[in-house]
Amino acid sequence: MTGFTTNAIHAVSNNEYEAIMPPIHLATTFGQPTDGTAGPYEYQRGGSPTRSDLEQALATIEDAKHAFAYPSGMGASAAAMGILNSGENLILGMPSYGGNYRFATVELPKRGVGVRFVGDFSTLSDDDFADNVKMVFWESPTNPTLQVSDIAQIAEIAHRNGALLVVDNTFMTPYLQRPLDLGADITVQSATKYLGGHGDLLAGVAATNNDELATELWRAQLINGSVLSPIDSYRLLQNIKTLALRLDRQQENAQKIIEFLQDHPKVQQVLYAGGASDEQAEIQARQARGNGAVFSIKLIDTANIKAFLDALTIFDFAVSLGGIESLICLPATMTQEAYTQEHLDEFGVDANLIRLAIGIEDAEDLIANLDQALAAA
Repeated sequence: MTGFTTNAIHAVSNNEYEAIMPPIHLATTFGQPTDGTAGPYEYQRGGSPTRSDLEQALATIEDAKHAFAYPSGMGASAAAMGILNSGENLILGMPSYGGNYRFATVELPKRGVGVRFVGDFSTLSDDDFADNVKMVFWESPTNPTLQVSDIAQIAEIAHRNGALLVVDNTFMTPYLQRPLDLGADITVQSATKYLGGHGDLLAGVAATNNDELATELWRAQLINGSVLSPIDSYRLLQNIKTLALRLDRQQENAQKIIEFLQDHPKVQQVLYAGGASDEQAEIQARQARGNGAVFSIKLIDTANIKAFLDALTIFDFAVSLGGIESLICLPATMTQEAYTQEHLDEFGVDANLIRLAIGIEDAEDLIANLDQALAAA
């Protein structure tokens, strides 16, 4: 069995002219047979050779039958949640990325879909599905509190009650975690993050092993026009080949920084995947190949957060994550700003919660930069 990076590099084979790299097909329309049959491609919205190459590679690294590329992570999430029909209900795991929360609270009610929020999946039971719940949508680890839940266990409960399980796997990527292998029906990711990896490409991906769900996800592309362009498809196809190399370095850096921060007198708490309890550590170790490179911290009450942020020179104060550069943000007013105050309070997205996304810079430089910023705080 070949490894992840070997699959990522060789998933697409194009031997025309013995070219090592497949070409970019920019055509928006394709000539058709005159006998009434259809060619492999007709119009770029329905499919294109370059997007097909990317989707083949994405399915390969996901170990999935089908994958679909969208122009943003929210395009993928919207396609998955858009499967729900009027009168059905969604369980949204909390805290969730602010864009997923916004779609669930603004768009789904317009379609007659109800939403219920669950913050602790360890207590999920058959009773939670009594009101026609047809989908569970959640992230493990959660954004930005990094809580971990047992994907296989939740899949079993959902399926027993006739519901789908959708896992947002953006933080872990297929390199570290395979939700489909654990029973999830659909995985979604913001490919803008680790898959793209360089902060200059907006994209999303949804993958499934279910043929009927694959048809639904493809229809979302066709009907909504939510498709990734050939040029961006080509760029993403190249970027995923170095995913494991980048993420290995990012995880290594993150672990060193977490160890430094855990012992720092200005830091009250460090939240990372599997760090909340022995039980969560066991779950994370069982279902993932690492803890990722995103974590959150809380400073002590007397610390000046603005002074801390202002003193940073390597970390950029910005949303997003997964790129080669290290970023830092305040989720309550940035990535989760769509939350009601009630939900911010209920699900632990405090105003003093700081999320760090670690890049591939030298760990010693990142630690030194944090150390002097904490001194300023």
